[in-house]
Amino acid sequence: MSSFSLYVDKGTWLHKLHPYTKLLYILVAIVIPIIGGNLYFFLITIGISLGLLICGRTLRRALPLVAFSFTLIAVIFLVQGLFYHANETVLFQLWKLTFYKEGVLYATRIGGNILNMLLSFAVFVLCTSPQELVEELEKSGFSPKFGYIINSVFQIIPQMMKSKNTIMDAQRSRGMETEGSVMVRVKAFFPMISPVVMSSLVNTRERAIALEVRGFGRKNPKSYLSERTKYVGDRIAVLVLIMILAAVIAWRVVTCL
Repeated sequence: MSSFSLYVDKGTWLHKLHPYTKLLYILVAIVIPIIGGNLYFFLITIGISLGLLICGRTLRRALPLVAFSFTLIAVIFLVQGLFYHANETVLFQLWKLTFYKEGVLYATRIGGNILNMLLSFAVFVLCTSPQELVEELEKSGFSPKFGYIINSVFQIIPQMMKSKNTIMDAQRSRGMETEGSVMVRVKAFFPMISPVVMSSLVNTRERAIALEVRGFGRKNPKSYLSERTKYVGDRIAVLVLIMILAAVIAWRVVTCL
């Protein structure tokens, strides 16, 4: 049974870090702007995430997430800038639409939070092997079922994308138009929904059978094909993240006094 994932091993230092270290980065990247309470912290954490994606040579694979987030953020700016309940100060007017400072600032905070979370999770998802993550979770005492759920979450999007592409090629071979104007794409989209869903259900059933054959539910101790060697960068990364988090907390405490 083939395995699909968003992860591609680029051999960089970011890929060599322990999955738990990158999970710690997600926590720190999300918590720092909340504790700091300033919009500048969103810029800092977003910039760090972009820098890590560049170091991991995975920025291009993260661009679709960024494009999607900008679409969502634009909608948030439109709604909050016009209809936020605390709107008082006019910021600018666009045609007949009046945008207010309070709503724009509120939308900026929401948008920064969304972009920050997406990019920090992108660092983890694009630079962490699902198989390695599952093995480390099981070694730490988590149930194999929990590891299976995590692995499935990592693989569901690539699998559905692969199924969609296969079904789309099959529909093209039967003469269906899938490219062109928006209406043509919409008409081609609906006939693909049912095959994609059915193929996902079939894949789930096949995976359940494969897991049962391999003794997935047995309680016997397991052995692993490879043992993960310790990477010196993990200690450095954990120490730096803890120091940054402590510095932000201390700064917040001092500013509140």
